[in-house]
Amino acid sequence: MQRKLLILSLFVFITLCIFAGQNVGSFPVPAKVQFAGQTILLDRYDMRERFDREQTQIAYTHSTSILILKRANRYFPIIEPILKANGIPDDFKYLAVIESNLDTRALSPATAAGLWQLMPATAKEFGLEVTDEVDERYHIEKATEAACKYLKSAFNRYRSWTNAAVSYNAGMGKISSEQQKQYVQEAYDMYLTSESSRYLFRILAMKQFIENPYRLGYRIERDHYYQHINTTKVAVNDSIGDLAKWAQEKGLNYAQLKEFNLWLRDRKLTNPKRKEYLIDIPDTGDMIFKSSKIKIHNPVDE
Repeated sequence: MQRKLLILSLFVFITLCIFAGQNVGSFPVPAKVQFAGQTILLDRYDMRERFDREQTQIAYTHSTSILILKRANRYFPIIEPILKANGIPDDFKYLAVIESNLDTRALSPATAAGLWQLMPATAKEFGLEVTDEVDERYHIEKATEAACKYLKSAFNRYRSWTNAAVSYNAGMGKISSEQQKQYVQEAYDMYLTSESSRYLFRILAMKQFIENPYRLGYRIERDHYYQHINTTKVAVNDSIGDLAKWAQEKGLNYAQLKEFNLWLRDRKLTNPKRKEYLIDIPDTGDMIFKSSKIKIHNPVDE
């Protein structure tokens, strides 16, 4: 008993020491924000508080928020051109952030996978291969293309990018149904599940944070960001019996091959239909960290 009390006292003491050196407080809420070309007013009490909840969570979830900033420097340059080519507003890159924290290995308990957290059926509907050997939900470029197809479909249905965004979480059927039942058009005016009600505001707060992390007290040194790693795409249209051996022949180990090709889900690629796959081989020079190679993607941080 005495030992437990001692451990508890020590924990309380350490916690107090940590917070004694920090300025803990809340942050101002803007009067309005921009998303996908639309101005969203935050003057109504509930709109203001919903935004405030999300920015407070971002501000005080330190380790996750720092990792998001570092990962964005690597993955936004890949995602942004694909969004643009598909006519999807650039702000939708923040949807990917709240879906996965830009963790390329992300897998939810409901089996949604990858940066865009696509469910297997949705992924297949929008053209991705999902099998035991190949799961293109983990393929950054292809998964982004699939997400674009979904968002285009949702926008064509609602003519509203905010509704398209919330439908990514709630589903198009749900948004359409609630428009009729609740006699409102905008998803942020609907009574939805807690997760769906928070969804748009998580995106809005994440956008504000990544565009100006200093506002919430975050600062990352230039050489702490993750550098972009160039790759060469190798076309494969036959089977590979042992991916570890194949990787070795390309100057990599198996772990490195998997890191850049998470969509390869098995130790082999049987490829019975002789489909062409493009496997990313990282450039040797980029595998070694060099601060001189880091380019800060967010112009606010330059």
